Amino acid sequence: MDFLTLPERTTGKRTYGLTSVVDFGTPIGELKHILADYGHLVDIAKIGIGSAYLTPNLREKIHLYKEHDIRPYCGGTLFEKCYYQNKIPEYVQYLQSLGIEWIEVSNGTLDIPIHERLHLVSRLKSHFHVIAEVGSKDCNKEMDISEWKDEMEQLLAAGCEYVITEGRDSGTAGIYEQSGTIKFDLIRELIKQVDPNKIIFEAPTSKHQMHFIKEIGPNVNLGNVKIHDVLVLETQRVGLRSETFYLEDIECNLL
Repeated sequence: MDFLTLPERTTGKRTYGLTSVVDFGTPIGELKHILADYGHLVDIAKIGIGSAYLTPNLREKIHLYKEHDIRPYCGGTLFEKCYYQNKIPEYVQYLQSLGIEWIEVSNGTLDIPIHERLHLVSRLKSHFHVIAEVGSKDCNKEMDISEWKDEMEQLLAAGCEYVITEGRDSGTAGIYEQSGTIKFDLIRELIKQVDPNKIIFEAPTSKHQMHFIKEIGPNVNLGNVKIHDVLVLETQRVGLRSETFYLEDIECNLL
């Protein structure tokens, strides 16, 4: 059934146009039902914050995601806890034992200097696909646009496959004001200077997602998407919601 003219979406094993969901403990039975219908709409699954360490049936959950060609990884908070306790070697062994092939290097809670994060990326990239997060979870900590850009460029040059813009699961830090308003000037400058195909914008709410779709295009990479929202997000991406209704007529930065 293909009779409408809609914005073209990337398909298959996408390298951009990614939907990255956050899993805060979705029961395994419920997850099976969700992925049976909507697994083709999900590209990456983050086991949120440090919850992977406490998640029952984690190995089964990881296997289920991989069965649907979804790339699972553990949230950056777990990485930072291991870094803080000098347990990165143990963390690497833990991920490998689970069959996880992706790792996040973040500094959302800890203030890990960029040179140290670059060193970690260089060590980890031979074992994992590395994603690095830029920005702080502290809503009172401000970064200049030039600092955002420089960190992103350095992390990508060091071997990261993607960089994530911090937004928290509430959309109140990093690329957002404490009120939840997007820092529009920051986003516009970033996509001018950094390849948007390599940026995953944390966008936990429908309002945030619609901004990025209209500003950048239907194939923008979006993260921290709630797993129950993936169908609604896909309708937004292809202009089947009022707020993005005319998307196929708009010249976007990223088609």
